[in-house]
Amino acid sequence: MFGYLTACPQPLGEERAKRYKSFYCGVCMSLKRRHGQLSRLTLNYDLSFLVLLLGSLYEPEEEREESCCVVHPFKKQEKISTEISSYAADMNLMLAYLKCLDNWQDDGSMISAAEAAVLKKSYKKLSLEYPRQHQAMCKSLEMLHKLEKERIEDADAAAACFGYLMAEVLVYREDRWSDTLRAMGMALGKFIYIMDAVMDLDSDTIHNSYNPFRRYYGLDNQQRFRDILKMLLAECIYYFDKLPLVQDVDILKNILCVGLWQQFDARFAPQKGKTDVSGPL
Repeated sequence: MFGYLTACPQPLGEERAKRYKSFYCGVCMSLKRRHGQLSRLTLNYDLSFLVLLLGSLYEPEEEREESCCVVHPFKKQEKISTEISSYAADMNLMLAYLKCLDNWQDDGSMISAAEAAVLKKSYKKLSLEYPRQHQAMCKSLEMLHKLEKERIEDADAAAACFGYLMAEVLVYREDRWSDTLRAMGMALGKFIYIMDAVMDLDSDTIHNSYNPFRRYYGLDNQQRFRDILKMLLAECIYYFDKLPLVQDVDILKNILCVGLWQQFDARFAPQKGKTDVSGPL
């Protein structure tokens, strides 16, 4: 994940923002219980979206508790966990391991190599437990590496690689909702990849790293990029609306309509002197 699937807390209000954070803490707790204390360092808010989405769809039983943690040693934090919190923790660890491995192979990062070594045992176990998701992750990265190695600046092809990965991660079980979740995940994954490429364009160009938009470096392409992202997000939300979601749908819409645009607007809004929150819902 890239850190874009986050809520914007102000429109949610205090109580709803608190519930959102409680699911994040629930995934953190699941990571500790399933994969050890150090695995918690890999967590980001993206996986809270997965818990909320699948939780709203399947409505599993919620377990609540309040306790202190390393980050908040003096104040108890509310934690909400479900069976999907465990699934999200497992997906988080697998993705984190592959990212560390990728960083090590591409940049020779010894820090990433050390992190991968810590996560390797759990990753191997999970690759057997989730063969479908594991195959998608490996195939997605293999296809991306091929594009990067050959310097093929095809944004659609590169985005489809991550879309395929996200599609399989969103499918918790094979049932009547699998096709809709896959379609939503494909569009969402493409959006996230394109967003990341846009945000990293300057840095990637300066460091001669792969980016499918390098030919646009130095040009004013804000509207071009915004239009591409709007199109992909509209497709994602089309399938999102087909799911029978009620619980926490307000938080999910906040993430899709506002949260996903926060980094883009923070970068480009100063050029216009205002923020353009562009969610299609």
